[in-house]
Amino acid sequence: MKHGIFSNFKGDLFGGLTAGIVALPLALAFGIQAFGGIDAPEASSMGALAGLVGATLLGMFASIFGGTHSQISGPTGPMTVITAGLISASWTASSGNFSSVLIAMSLAGLFCGLFQILFGILKIGKYVRYIPYPVLSGFMSGIGVIIILQQIYPLVGQKSPVLVVDMVTGLSTIAKAGISWQALGLGLATIAIIIAMPKISKKVPSTLVALIGVTIISLFCSIEEKLTIGEIPTGLPMPFFAKGLDLSNVDWAQVLKASVIPGLTLAGLGSIDTLLTSVVADNITRTKHNSNKELIGQGIGNAIAGLFCGIAGAGATMRTVVNVKSGGRTQLSGVMHSLLLLSILLGLGALVRYVPLAVLAGILITVGYGIIDFKGFRDLNKIPRSDAFVLITVFIVTVFVDLLTAVGIGMVMACVFFMKHAGDMLERNYSTAEISEFDKENPWPDETTMPEELKGKVYVQRLNGPVFFGSITKFQEVMHDVPTDAKIVIIRMRYVAYLDQSGVYAFESAIKDLQANGATVLMTIVQPQAMSKLTALNIIPGLIPEDHVFPTFEACTTWLRNNAQ
Repeated sequence: MKHGIFSNFKGDLFGGLTAGIVALPLALAFGIQAFGGIDAPEASSMGALAGLVGATLLGMFASIFGGTHSQISGPTGPMTVITAGLISASWTASSGNFSSVLIAMSLAGLFCGLFQILFGILKIGKYVRYIPYPVLSGFMSGIGVIIILQQIYPLVGQKSPVLVVDMVTGLSTIAKAGISWQALGLGLATIAIIIAMPKISKKVPSTLVALIGVTIISLFCSIEEKLTIGEIPTGLPMPFFAKGLDLSNVDWAQVLKASVIPGLTLAGLGSIDTLLTSVVADNITRTKHNSNKELIGQGIGNAIAGLFCGIAGAGATMRTVVNVKSGGRTQLSGVMHSLLLLSILLGLGALVRYVPLAVLAGILITVGYGIIDFKGFRDLNKIPRSDAFVLITVFIVTVFVDLLTAVGIGMVMACVFFMKHAGDMLERNYSTAEISEFDKENPWPDETTMPEELKGKVYVQRLNGPVFFGSITKFQEVMHDVPTDAKIVIIRMRYVAYLDQSGVYAFESAIKDLQANGATVLMTIVQPQAMSKLTALNIIPGLIPEDHVFPTFEACTTWLRNNAQ
């Protein structure tokens, strides 16, 4: 399929505008969240502006220079949590110098972009696939919990603490500090609309309906001005060095020191977030992204957004899915999304001032809830204990310590546990403890007995080793090679001696895709460890009946003779 810039103009126009409508409330909410830890009257308005600028510029340049045709980029929950920590630390270190805060945020975004460009040049995008599912699950769930905890306070009309520990301990004093029942009512109404709207109609984004509807209601409630965003500047964004900031009292050494490490953290996290979203886009559109080009595009976008005082962001899964489902297929859709946000910056910003902070808190609470991997937690007692331990550890460290530390600890633990599993398999004389190889070309000897009349109807998938977090990308590629018109697919698992949580979920996704295309899926020789995991998570018999699992290929062939049409 060709992807010329105007090859899908109508779809890209509608997809981009729809994604822009979804992005508007999220850009405002994430921007205000980033500045939520500082006590300055202009924090809300500057936060809203920073969110809009980040979404506009990153979305524009990441689409133009990136390697994923239909991706929409902008502020995201994980990136905003890191930015909020940076801004709060800069506010404290500079004794409340707002100019220092903006410069530190801008430089962090600039460094984030430069590091991402370097990642792309060094071609390290391919290594993202080695992050195991439990690490991602614990990390993303921790991010979701942080977002929810932080937004409880503006939901009731109060200022949120900066540290998660203070957020947790402060919950007991919320009532004493004075709850704004107006704010709480508006926030709960926002959450209710976001939950209920998709059940009524999915044609209009529920976040936009909630944002506009509840804001209009608030106009008749005489809500206090301090509980709204307030006026945000309009016009073309200006670079931070041309904004008329007071630079005389800025400690540049301190600002640079405070910006480099957060910039690197943002770059690492943003790269992971973006490339995972690229995989989602690939699966929906049946395309293949260029990981390293995507990192360079994201780097250019974040660097430019940083220069213009926008908060750093990444590829946004929800906005990308909305774009694709609405017809977006090329980079033009991302450009259209940014042009819509730019029009708001240029002339419609005056309307945004009336939006209550509680409405944005309600939106972010639903975002945080959506980030939490409830499926991973539900399966804790079914997955290998090592995977469960990694997931819980990463989750706790993410919430209470540090995001980058959590990922580092999780990766080390996952590697150690995998090396143990690999060693155990070698001790039991398994010959395939190394990373899986998937052979599609050379038939195994017992397949030569396949009757000629069945060969045109059967697609055989041979797996030559353990399926784990380091090999599922290749597994997914091979499974995607199965023709969409295949009627019978045999998955041969004689050499699959080990499955981890990532592998089981990859199997689940692949089998569902095959069955959705009308294929009958059969399995042969499922070894004990793999069988126990597939059974524990109800792949067998939930997706594949027990009578479709055979101890030998000959038994499978016999079944085919009797049942294949």
